[in-house]
Amino acid sequence: MVKLRLQRFGTTKRPFYRIVAADARKTRDGRYLEIVGVYDPTKQPALVEIDGDLAKKWLSNGAQPTDTVKSLLKKAGVMSEFLSEKTNK
Repeated sequence: MVKLRLQRFGTTKRPFYRIVAADARKTRDGRYLEIVGVYDPTKQPALVEIDGDLAKKWLSNGAQPTDTVKSLLKKAGVMSEFLSEKTNK
């Protein structure tokens, strides 16, 4: 099973994350299949850059987003686009 989840980078107290598509059996910072975006909570306001086409591709192929990634996708507007495309088919 593939999950869309965060992969942590940065130093102590200065994290930033990549949003990646990864096998659910791999470790948090282990191998991934593809980078979907970037999330940096240390910036004001928090930086969220998501490749919408890649995210929708993985969601349509059955990837399950974690709770945090799902909220980031909602804020970026990707989830609403994906759901509207899914209902139009």
